[in-house]
Amino acid sequence: MFGVWAPGEEVSKLTYFGLYALQHRGQESAGIALSDGERIVVYKDMGLVSQVFNEATLDSLQGHLAIGHCRYSTTGSPVWENAQPTFYSSRDGGLALGHNGNLVNTPELAAMLPADRLNATTDTEVLTSLLAADPELSVEEAAVRLLPDVRGAFSLVFMDERTLYAARDPQGIRPLVLGRLESGWVVASETAALDIVGATAVREVEPGELITVDERGVRSRRFAPAAPKGCLFEYVYLARPDTTIAGRNVNSTRVEVGRRLARQHPAEADIVIPVPESGTPAAVGYAEGSGIPFAQGLVKNSYVGRTFIQPSQTLRQLGIRLKLNPLRDVIAGKRLVVVDDSIVRGNTQRALVRMLREAGAAEVHVRISSPPVMWPCYYGIDFATKAELIAGNLSNEEIRASIDADSLGFISLDELVAATEVPKNRLCRACFDGVYPVEVDEDSRGKYLLEKTCGAPRAALAPARR
Repeated sequence: MFGVWAPGEEVSKLTYFGLYALQHRGQESAGIALSDGERIVVYKDMGLVSQVFNEATLDSLQGHLAIGHCRYSTTGSPVWENAQPTFYSSRDGGLALGHNGNLVNTPELAAMLPADRLNATTDTEVLTSLLAADPELSVEEAAVRLLPDVRGAFSLVFMDERTLYAARDPQGIRPLVLGRLESGWVVASETAALDIVGATAVREVEPGELITVDERGVRSRRFAPAAPKGCLFEYVYLARPDTTIAGRNVNSTRVEVGRRLARQHPAEADIVIPVPESGTPAAVGYAEGSGIPFAQGLVKNSYVGRTFIQPSQTLRQLGIRLKLNPLRDVIAGKRLVVVDDSIVRGNTQRALVRMLREAGAAEVHVRISSPPVMWPCYYGIDFATKAELIAGNLSNEEIRASIDADSLGFISLDELVAATEVPKNRLCRACFDGVYPVEVDEDSRGKYLLEKTCGAPRAALAPARR
C-alpha cells in the first residue's frame, strides 16, 4: 500500500516503484488511483505490479496525487471486482481507498451502508462507501466520525481529487509510515518502499491517527486513543528484511532470533541451511550462535511467488515444488540444520524434508524462528480456521513425525519477543498465544462472509478486465 502527494513529480511512476517494493505483501492484483486535481482515474487488474502496468500506461496517468495497492485477499474472492484501490463516485466527486488489514465488525458496518451500496463484498468496499456516504461532510470529517466505530486491523491510504489521507487503527496492528520527498510526501506500508522512491522516513503513522496531506502540508488528527499492538508475525515473515518497524531493523531482529534459537534448540550437525528467502537471516544467526557453518543448500526460483499467499491448496502445493531445489553436492551425506521462519499448514516443510532426503541428506533437523502457529488470525493473514493450522491440532512431536524430520525446535514466544526489543504488551501475539487484542464478532468470521449475503462468490463472475 502506497500513497504520494507531490506536485511536479511523476507520481504514477513513484507509486509503481513503491508498489514494486511492496509486492511481497500481495500478489493477486494491483492498482493505482491518480488525480490531477479535477478527477480521479483508477487503473487496476489481476496479477503482479509488473504485469498490470507498463510505461505507456503510467505515462497516461497524469497528476500530482496517487495511491496504490497490491492485494492479498483476506476478505472477498481474489477477483477483479475486489481489486484495490476501491472507488466511490458521486455528483460531488470521488473517493479512492486502499486497505491493509482485516476488519472484525464488518457486518455491523455493512448494515450502515446506503441502499445503493448494499452489494459490497469486501470490508474495504464497505469502508469506502461509508466514508463517502454523506455529501454534507468533508472526507476528513467523515473519517473522524466513522473510524472510531471501525474495529480490527486497518492501515488505510485514501484520496479525493485534491487531498491524500492515511489512517491506522488504534492498535496499529499493520504497519504504516510517513516519508518526505523534496517536493512532497509519501505514505507506505513499509520503510523499504520509501527507500526505493528516494523518500526520507519521517516517522510511523501513530495508532489511532489520521494524517491529511495537501497544498497546506501535513496535518494530524487523533480519532482514537492509541493502544499499540503491532503484529508480531510482521517480524517473522510478512515484512521485508530491509524494513524498519518500531525503530528496529527486521533483518537484525531475525538474525537475533536465530542466535536465540541456536541456544534454545542446539543440534549436532555439519551445516546450517536456510529456507530462502525468509529463513535466511535466522539461519545466519543460528550459524553464528551454534558455530556450525552456514551454507546455501537450497536454490530458490525467484520468479515463483510466495507460496504462503497462494489462494488455493493445489497451487500452494505446486508452488513448493517449483520454488525450491536442493544443491545435492552441498547436502549429500551431511547432517543438516534447516531453518525456516514458520510452520503454518506443514505442507512446505513436509515436501522440503522429503526433497532433502531424496538429495542425500544424512539427517534433517528443522528449526523454526517463530513459535507454533496455533490460533487463527482475524487481522489480515489468510489462515482463518484452527483446522488449517498443523500446530493447532498436533503436538510438537506429532508435527516432527508428520514432516519426517529427525528433530524439530521452535523458538519460544518470550525469546521471539525479546529479539524484537518491543515490550510484549505492545505486540499482537494472537496467532501464537490466542490472546486477541480486538474482540472478534462471531458473525465477522469467514473470508466470504459478505459474498454469502450477496449471492454467489465473485469467483464465478466474468474474467478480469480493466
